[in-house]
Amino acid sequence: MKIGSPRETADREARVALTPDSARQLAKLGHQCVVESGAGERSGYSDDAYRSAGVDVVHDAAELFSISDVVVKVRPPQPEELNSLAEGKTLISFFYPGQNRPLLEQAVEKGVNTIAMDMVPRISRAQKMDALSSMANIAGYRAVIEAGNNFGRFFTGQVTAAGKVPPAKVLVIGAGVAGLAAIGTATSLGAITLAFDVRPEVAEQIESMGAEFVHLDFAKQQDGSANGGYAAPSSPEFREKQLAKFRELAPEVDIVITTALIPGRDAPKLWLADMVAAMKPGSVIVDLAAERGGNCDLTRPDERIVSDNGVVVIGYTDFPSRMAAQASSLYAMNIRHMLADLTPGKDGQLVHDMDDDVIRGATVAFQGDLTFPPPPPKVQAIAAQKPRERAKEPTAQERREKEIAAFKAQTKSQGLLLAAGTAFLLVLGAFAPQSFMAHFVVFALACFVGFQVIWNVSHSLHTPLMAVTNAVSGIVILGALLQIGSSDRLVTTLAAVSVAIATTNIVGGFLVTRRMLAMFQRS
Repeated sequence: MKIGSPRETADREARVALTPDSARQLAKLGHQCVVESGAGERSGYSDDAYRSAGVDVVHDAAELFSISDVVVKVRPPQPEELNSLAEGKTLISFFYPGQNRPLLEQAVEKGVNTIAMDMVPRISRAQKMDALSSMANIAGYRAVIEAGNNFGRFFTGQVTAAGKVPPAKVLVIGAGVAGLAAIGTATSLGAITLAFDVRPEVAEQIESMGAEFVHLDFAKQQDGSANGGYAAPSSPEFREKQLAKFRELAPEVDIVITTALIPGRDAPKLWLADMVAAMKPGSVIVDLAAERGGNCDLTRPDERIVSDNGVVVIGYTDFPSRMAAQASSLYAMNIRHMLADLTPGKDGQLVHDMDDDVIRGATVAFQGDLTFPPPPPKVQAIAAQKPRERAKEPTAQERREKEIAAFKAQTKSQGLLLAAGTAFLLVLGAFAPQSFMAHFVVFALACFVGFQVIWNVSHSLHTPLMAVTNAVSGIVILGALLQIGSSDRLVTTLAAVSVAIATTNIVGGFLVTRRMLAMFQRS
């Protein structure tokens, strides 16, 4: 089977759907790859690199469409490209069928089997084919880089001889793949990062990356998860609370990165004009939903504008293409995995199994029939979870009553322990021999002094586990030193052995800790 990849014709599109490395892998599946001359030039792949990988290079798209059984692309096809495909051939590309209805109807009319890479269901088995996630990961990273390029200050806070520089405050709206990539990049650059998402189950993911999840005081918390791992539309009441929270944050944040998208719909408006007006001059908004209308009122697709109050609004739609080599490599791997599922045998023959959840979910036109929208996947990408209820903040009176109750309980327990200890010592002093009492006093003092001396050493000097073992060793050493001068030879011998063993443990603990810390030091 021949797999062809034409040169992308869309403006500012530098990616390619087939790389020399992916072509080598496809050859192992029994396929022959074809590319149009110059298809990978803007991604850094020359025609000679393709030839060395065993790929045929043709000089025009018409020839490629005529000889290819499967055509793989990045952007949705142009109407003339669909007309170049004969009935029964297969097209694999981003398609956005909900927004490209005429194009979808043309594919059905032509009898072209169409697989939309943007419709791959977000289930565990399909992660290797999830091109949206691959591109969103790049877009989220690049959005922070673009924001930093347009922001006139450091991301991280600094204390210099000239004065203190506060860190930038970044708000990420939407914690999908792009949002999490933006959060990770912003926090790694030292910014104070806030993040919001309508799906409550992602709060732990946000917090685990060092960001703060923005909670809403909303009595009826909604679960914003939809089938396939995407966000669902919000209720009007929830949306009003959400916008009110954003208005509250607008004067505080320096950078806003919006990533909110709902499959089959235009991007929801979440950062309105009045919020932009409330931001500080020099602030930056990066709208990753610009291609679908944008989350910000002021966004203009493919443009960078400056608002009346000096806020920069970036609406670029080609973030992955700005890292074309990396994006092409990841997208070509997604395509390769899709083709591997479509050709389960070693003979290179395509098997379009419509009973397969992944293939069925991504197929929008098959054998002249419209197959969009697909049925919901049998397995949800993220298991539904009940949102965690936020603990009600206690009043000052309640906190005071709680402190008094805790103090009374502690005093009572300490009194009981003191009484029990006094009774024990009285009984022990009455019946135990004098030599035993001398050793017992040494043991008690060693436990107390040793614990206080060693345990209070900061854990930054060694791990908490080493702190515990060293505390025990400290107790042993103190007790042994007090007994090493005893007239009893057996006691002296045991004390010396105790000192040697405990010293070995303490020194060894610090050596192990030093070795562990060295693993995190730059050479």
